[in-house]
Amino acid sequence: MNLREKIGQLFMLGFHGTAPSKDLRDLFKAYHPGGVILFSRNLEDPEQAAHLTNALQKLAPKMPLLISIDQEGGRVARLPKGFTLFPGQGALGQAGTAPLAYAFAEVTARELRAIGVNMDLTPVLDVNTNPGNPIIGDRAFGPDPELVETLGLAVVAGLQDNGVLACGKHFPGHGDTAADSHKELPTVSHAIDRLRDIELRPFAHCFANGLAAVMTAHVRYPALDPDTPATLSPAILTDLLRAQLHFQGLVLTDDLEMHAIIDHYGIEDAAIRALRAGADILLICKDHDRQVAAMEAVYRAVKGGDLPELLVEHAVLRILEAKNRWLIPYAPVDPKHAAECVGTKRHREVAQTIREAAAQATV
Repeated sequence: MNLREKIGQLFMLGFHGTAPSKDLRDLFKAYHPGGVILFSRNLEDPEQAAHLTNALQKLAPKMPLLISIDQEGGRVARLPKGFTLFPGQGALGQAGTAPLAYAFAEVTARELRAIGVNMDLTPVLDVNTNPGNPIIGDRAFGPDPELVETLGLAVVAGLQDNGVLACGKHFPGHGDTAADSHKELPTVSHAIDRLRDIELRPFAHCFANGLAAVMTAHVRYPALDPDTPATLSPAILTDLLRAQLHFQGLVLTDDLEMHAIIDHYGIEDAAIRALRAGADILLICKDHDRQVAAMEAVYRAVKGGDLPELLVEHAVLRILEAKNRWLIPYAPVDPKHAAECVGTKRHREVAQTIREAAAQATV
């Protein structure tokens, strides 16, 4: 790989439309991004989704793309009609059993694989200790770290046993925030002992048991770093995550266009800071111009010596190792077969069982 191709591997990009546009094709030719993220705006039905992922993979003939999605269930679910609709992780927490959490993830993985999606940005490993949290709430399994780590690992296993990389989020914990990082920069002011006992516990448990990837939080933790949000903090992503918790998988940023970041840092500065901090993959979900600006900034920083090329190479090696493990050998999916594999009677029955178990637990 030349330097531009290496840098491209570090980016996971969102786009508009239900098929690759000329702008997207040109972006792939110039910058070689290593991953894409899909949203509801990209998806119409199972057959179209399979055609889309096949077309996306053709844009990267040298190395398969990581194709990700936020399919948590409940209010964060991107798949359209035709797929199995699950309640959120809060319902799994109410049901309280690892077998049901595994079954949710197993079905989700099979439906994602049928349309060519190979990474699910779940489970939510945040411990929801703040009832007023405006963004996590019922996306989390609940307020008990033991429950979160148990059900979180069950979801990881259900996804990864069925060929989909799991990405736990939002490290080191977004559960006790009073602000939404999509809109502003939250702070979690707990001491390090509390963070280790509550917030970090589910992450550490999943790290020790094979979690493929983790997503960073755009949140400040003064006990860990007095100045910088986790996504941009070497103290959190390198010293804590890598050195102390021994995480060996991929580190993804949350979307760098969120206001917690973009209101305080330019996209170019944020991209460089995140890589310096220890991120492997930079997520930019929407704006084409920002995507180009960030990739150009990283390229210039490496060429100018402001960002060590060795750091880039280490990140690329981790990405390629993950792709070799999970994506190779790559084969296109069959769009007609995809439509037959999703939303089946058995899959719907799993979702209904979870709803009933959660309802019974709250009676």
